[in-house]
Amino acid sequence: MRMVVILAFLLAGLVFAGPLIKRMFIAPQDQDYEPDDVFYLPATNDQVVYHKKHYTLSYDEVHEQAKWVAYELTREQLNARKVKRSDYFKEDLSIKTGSASFYDYKNSGYTKGHLVPAADRGYSIEAMEETFLMSNMSPQTYHCNGGIWRELEEQVRDWARKFKALYVVSGPIFYSESPMTIGKNGVGVPDAFFKVLLDLSDPEIKGIGFVIPNDISYDPLSEYTNTIREIEEKTGLDFFHELLTDKLEAEIEENLDFDLWPISEKRFQTRTYEWNKR
Repeated sequence: MRMVVILAFLLAGLVFAGPLIKRMFIAPQDQDYEPDDVFYLPATNDQVVYHKKHYTLSYDEVHEQAKWVAYELTREQLNARKVKRSDYFKEDLSIKTGSASFYDYKNSGYTKGHLVPAADRGYSIEAMEETFLMSNMSPQTYHCNGGIWRELEEQVRDWARKFKALYVVSGPIFYSESPMTIGKNGVGVPDAFFKVLLDLSDPEIKGIGFVIPNDISYDPLSEYTNTIREIEEKTGLDFFHELLTDKLEAEIEENLDFDLWPISEKRFQTRTYEWNKR
């Protein structure tokens, strides 16, 4: 009988101590850490950089959103079994100054546009949930988010499967020093968005950039292509500054071979005649 009582107390102790033990030995999801392979990140200067487990971002307190997000997208990740989409938006508690909130976007007329697409991080629940942090959101018009930005995201995944891996950097562009804002936190509404891609696999090391207007578009993606150097001039960012040599960096950033980046004509037609009309 005494043994039964002792075992009952031990089991009860484990039940109540379980959450505490978990907190002691499992790192919180938003804990900041620095990965080893950071050479593909833009130059930081005085930017505040947060290293998530599945991507990195620099937070812009003035506009209450990421200045840029960066990550590697691989064929292996895209071919992995997909988890269910989260759709649970939450504030990023790791942002020292506080992130934007879900309610900043409510009834604003703008969607919560992912900078790191949820579908790019569908290989685990943790990775998927990280993409729904409000620090990864930027105000997008409905037809940008569900139209040309969607087309570009899907096209990038096609390229990542084709080339095995891509380094991706995305972010907002503001042409005005005082843009329109939404919500109590004053989230800035971007005029456009950029996406820069780098393929370091042999034999065709290459890069490409896009500047996408925050509006509906009936033009093909090819109309929005830029060299990486052109996007550096528009954003003030220095991409891929830790590449092996200055010569290689210059070759990639100043040249653009359209033939190496085939764009789906079928998807463009779908965007024009279906997505843009929703």
